[in-house]
Amino acid sequence: MHQKASAASGRKLPWNEATGSPAPHVNYDTLDDLVEKYGDTFLPIQLDVTDKDADFAAVQKAVEHFGELDIVINNAGYGHFGMIEELAEDEIRAQLETNLFGALWVTQAALPIMRAQGSGHIIQVSSIGGISAFTTVGAYHASKWALEGFSQSLSQEVAGFGIDVTLIEPGGYSTDWSGPSAKHSEENPAYAGVREAAKSRPSAANPGDPTATRGAILKVVDAEEPPLRIFFGKAPIEIATKDYESRLATWNEWQPVSVEAHGA
Repeated sequence: MHQKASAASGRKLPWNEATGSPAPHVNYDTLDDLVEKYGDTFLPIQLDVTDKDADFAAVQKAVEHFGELDIVINNAGYGHFGMIEELAEDEIRAQLETNLFGALWVTQAALPIMRAQGSGHIIQVSSIGGISAFTTVGAYHASKWALEGFSQSLSQEVAGFGIDVTLIEPGGYSTDWSGPSAKHSEENPAYAGVREAAKSRPSAANPGDPTATRGAILKVVDAEEPPLRIFFGKAPIEIATKDYESRLATWNEWQPVSVEAHGA
């Protein structure tokens, strides 16, 4: 986990990073230019987010260093590729430990500090895969749908303490999410056709530029009334619209059965 000052707002933003491996490794050489540029407003902390005690200790270290905690961005995560039938128990547990529990522990560590301040903003990096679902990444969807659920509850629980919660839901970006940082289950040849069809997913042909998200993040954290949810990228709105229109149509079509199930 490292922390840097936002050039636009002057607020301190802790960023969580993990590779998804049991002992994530951080190459601190890549942070030298940021340390040189921001000095004491930048604090690199190596962290395995699946370790709850380490999460709480890292957040406390950040508070001791900076004196307050304005914004927490939970960005730790990785993609696991595998059909539901192919998932091994340790694979799905590792996916949830990083993508879901890592964010939960860091959030829990930050909340008492923000409540005492009477302010704060927790940003959960979810995905378009947190509200929709596609083949081959069911484990990833399970982690992000769970993140979406607890974060929406959280937003209602902490609003009275002056704490905001935002779920960022990116589409596809030019990162190594589906490359070196991804994990893969052993493939069952029966799903070869499904795997091939998955290559033509929306946004795959026109991924977003990761550097373009910097200004967007600052607009969210500087907003007077930040959104609970916001898409990043061009593709998500089309995916969500089609998905929710289909859901509403099905729910309405089956409403008589729903009412029947209510009883007298």
